[in-house]
Amino acid sequence: MDLSFYGFTVLLFAACFLLVEGAWLWWSATRGGGARHIARRLRLMSARGEGGGEKVSILKQRRYSQWPAWERLLRALPHTAALDRLLLQSGTRWSVLQLLAASALSLAVGAALALWYGVPALAGLGLSAFALALPYLLLLRARAARLHKIEGQLPEAADFLARALRAGHSFSNVLQMVGDELPEPISGEFKFAHEEINYGVPMNEALQNLAARVPLTDLRYMVIAVLIQRESGGNLAELLGSIGRIIRERLKLLGRVRVLSAEGKMSAWILGLMPVAMMAIMSVVNPDYIRVLWTDPAGVRLLWYSVGMVAVGVVWMRNVIRIRV
Repeated sequence: MDLSFYGFTVLLFAACFLLVEGAWLWWSATRGGGARHIARRLRLMSARGEGGGEKVSILKQRRYSQWPAWERLLRALPHTAALDRLLLQSGTRWSVLQLLAASALSLAVGAALALWYGVPALAGLGLSAFALALPYLLLLRARAARLHKIEGQLPEAADFLARALRAGHSFSNVLQMVGDELPEPISGEFKFAHEEINYGVPMNEALQNLAARVPLTDLRYMVIAVLIQRESGGNLAELLGSIGRIIRERLKLLGRVRVLSAEGKMSAWILGLMPVAMMAIMSVVNPDYIRVLWTDPAGVRLLWYSVGMVAVGVVWMRNVIRIRV
């Protein structure tokens, strides 16, 4: 190999590296978290000169769709507000229209798969129903994960509020400090509450909106403590410090309970997935033997009985190992 080949290899590697680096810099500058934050601040600043009423409506009302016709149609439908609240609590950037479109697409894919593989009618309906609910189930999972993360950040937030109040800051400024200093996702919620107060929303209403966006019992206790202190007076810093210690001890107890119930959860997963795994193994090892389950009428009935018994067993084991603290 001559020197030109090595030079070409080095230049090709440099070109690929610069291409990847340029793509990353472009993505960070246009789609990254900092760029989105700057764009959001610019939108809020541009709305500042157009009247206070419009700014408050921007904070209190979320758009269900980018198109006005779909917006009016979705607002006329029932239960769309609940879907929008679920999207807000999950922290996703989807709109109600995007969620409904994803459900419709998932339903179409599930029905097509059922027709393609010749699944029986009842099983096809079950598969289609599961496909229709799949985006909603993923949204519930994302909401649960986000609320669990916020719950773990609450003791630190309560201690931060107590220390800042002892230092002499006002409660409104303390909300802004929590939004600036603590990590996501709890910082975004407190920052949103501070922005609502700056836009003219009463503090009591802004705190109640915070408790509605984050449906956690511990956060409701914090909000109730602040509201009572604003009406009757008292040492709010000491009260928030006590709430932070209580939340931290409850989370420690919950962690010990999860450790003790981990064996039951693993047993439930193994027992629930074992029939499916054995059926998949038999389909590969001896497909003629297992095909009787969905070709013979007696096999189909036996299959449905087994599915029902597995579902009952999963629900029963879930109730046994689920301990509320």
